[in-house]
Amino acid sequence: MIAALDLQEYVDEIRQEVCSRCIERPPGGPPCAPVGKRCGFELNLEGLIEAVHGVHSNALDPYIDVFHDHVCAHCAVRTTKQCPCPLEYLLLLAVEAIEAVDDRRRTSGAPSQLSTPAL
Repeated sequence: MIAALDLQEYVDEIRQEVCSRCIERPPGGPPCAPVGKRCGFELNLEGLIEAVHGVHSNALDPYIDVFHDHVCAHCAVRTTKQCPCPLEYLLLLAVEAIEAVDDRRRTSGAPSQLSTPAL
């Protein structure tokens, strides 16, 4: 699990670099849940971060595979018509955002992959 303070940096980066380009983002979002949109990033952010941390590749396909295997497979709305995930077209931006946070943390000496108690 990722501690709340450590998660916030990822949230901020994803909102700036990914959510700002989401065609499904409702007026007033992000966050989108309070304005009525169930967003895959908001529902599965921690799983997405952990999935990205498990892959180190210059290609996108390994990230797609691990995302589908480790995040989508456990998503409560995956089998519904209301799958809330814009990641099919934004996954590359999400990977880049997560890796940007990790790079900043490596540069500053802060850990990028944390195993801490649940939020």
